[in-house]
This record gives sequence, structure tokens and C-alpha cells, in this order.
Amino acid sequence: MKQLLDRIIEENRYLTELGKVADYIPALSTANPDDIGVCYIDEKNNLYKSGAYNTKFTIQSISKILTLTLAIMDNGLDRVFEKVGVEGTDEPFNSFVKLDSPNVTKPANPMINAGAIVVTSLIKGDSSNRFQRILDFIRLVTDNDSIGYSEEVYLSEKTTGSRNRAMAYLMSNKGILDGDVEDILDTYFKQCSIEIDVVDLAKIGKFISEGCKGLELSDVSKKELTILLKGILLTSGMYDYSGRYAIEVGIPTKSGVSGGLMGVVPGNRGIGIYSPSLDIHGNSIAGLGIIKSLSKELNLNIFN
Repeated sequence: MKQLLDRIIEENRYLTELGKVADYIPALSTANPDDIGVCYIDEKNNLYKSGAYNTKFTIQSISKILTLTLAIMDNGLDRVFEKVGVEGTDEPFNSFVKLDSPNVTKPANPMINAGAIVVTSLIKGDSSNRFQRILDFIRLVTDNDSIGYSEEVYLSEKTTGSRNRAMAYLMSNKGILDGDVEDILDTYFKQCSIEIDVVDLAKIGKFISEGCKGLELSDVSKKELTILLKGILLTSGMYDYSGRYAIEVGIPTKSGVSGGLMGVVPGNRGIGIYSPSLDIHGNSIAGLGIIKSLSKELNLNIFN
């Protein structure tokens, strides 16, 4: 497996030159576009790593699937999906054009920024406690108590987050978002700044693949929650590339603009990939090539 990962990284390395590191968040612009790291965890918890697997990066939008889980644990399915939909993504992750339409009463799904901000608002606690609960939950899922967050990235996101701020105030005005807008945004910016590596990502993928093993749930079964999470990842996890990705790769996956990819692989397995050079959709361009190769060579497509 290690040799396979080494080879697939090299076969897809050229793709880094075709993308661009995110610079709309200034602190992300310093990432090395040549970095590529991969981790694969099998059903027996064997870890296979290659490339820059110990490079730290911020979790960004991959946090959205975990905050969704926590919000459902706090509120139940009905309450969460009163506030956010489950429709597939057909617009960029930071668009809120449809949200301003008079007949739209909630964001399309929890994986676009507007939906994720609503989800964060549903996590119980005040601003500081809410973030600590998110951080503790990610530490639990990854079995890594050393995970923290980047103060530099957090402040950079907070300073330049005008678009997220605009959509949050729009949702507050429409009665979609409840609570103090700035407190909610502060938590959201901070959750996106949590630092992880590809091993952590692979463990998140395995956690979902295993049926959210270890969670204490009251209003929803683990099976129902797992089906929901996989479905949302498949239809929305790769932003407006999600439909094509489902056909080409067929692995429930979440991307982040720092260059991370987290894959939920059938059979209690997980994939974590990092490469910060992005395509036009905001997905890791080399990471996309790598997970396509892994899906094909290991027959991981859920539709096969």
C-alpha cells in the first residue's frame, strides 16, 4: 500500500502547477503549493502514509461535517433541518444569491458557508464554550488531544470575512439565523482554523465509515446519522463539483480551501489528503487526482 501511495502521488504531482493556493484568506497564501500528503486507514486500523503526511494545515470546511454531527446531537434532526436544507450544491461555496430570494427560507445544505454558519449557531453554548465543544469533538473523533487551532489563520479569516459576515447578517434579517451574529461568526472562523494533518483526516473518514462508532445519541440512531452524513457528503461535499465527483470517484468526501480532502471509504476505511493548490471550485487539484486514482485502483467507488 505504501508503494501504491508513493506512485499515485508522483503520477499526480504535475497537477499542483495547474491550480492556485487560496489567497483570499491571507494566512493561507503562504502554504507550499508543492506539498502533497496522503494517509489511508484500512478496516484493521493499519495506517499507510506517504509524502508530507505530518504537515499541519487548517481544517477549514471539513469542520462542517463534524459541526453538523454535533448540532444534530444537540438538537435532533428535525430542529437542524428546519434551519438548513439537504439539497445538492450547484453554486460556489460562498454564494448567497439564492438566499436573498424572497421564497428561500434556509440555506441549501450544511456544506456551503451559509448553511455551515447556521449549523454552528445551533451548537449549544456561548461563543467560547461552543468552540471548545467543537474542538473537543474533533479531538475525540481523531483520538488526538494535541489538536489546537491557528491564531494567525483565525484572525486572518475574521479580518477578511466580509462575505461570510454579509450572508450571516442577511440570514439574521430573514429570521434564519438566531443569536448574536458576531459571536456565531467568531466560532465559525475559529472552527475553520483548527489545525490537523492527513492522519487526522483519515481518522475522521474512518469514524463516519464505521457508523459514528462511540457516540452517545438519543434522538437519532447511529445508522440514520451515518446515512445522512454520507449522503450530504456525496451530494454537497465537493461544492459545485459534487455531482461530477460522485460519478467519477464515488466516495463521500469533504474538501477544504486549505487543500484538505477527507474521504469516507466503504468497509470501515478512511482517506486523508493534503495539497494546497486548488482548482476553480476550491478543491485540492492534486488531491482530486489522487483520490480518483485510489478509487479506480482499489475499487472504492460506492456505485461499483
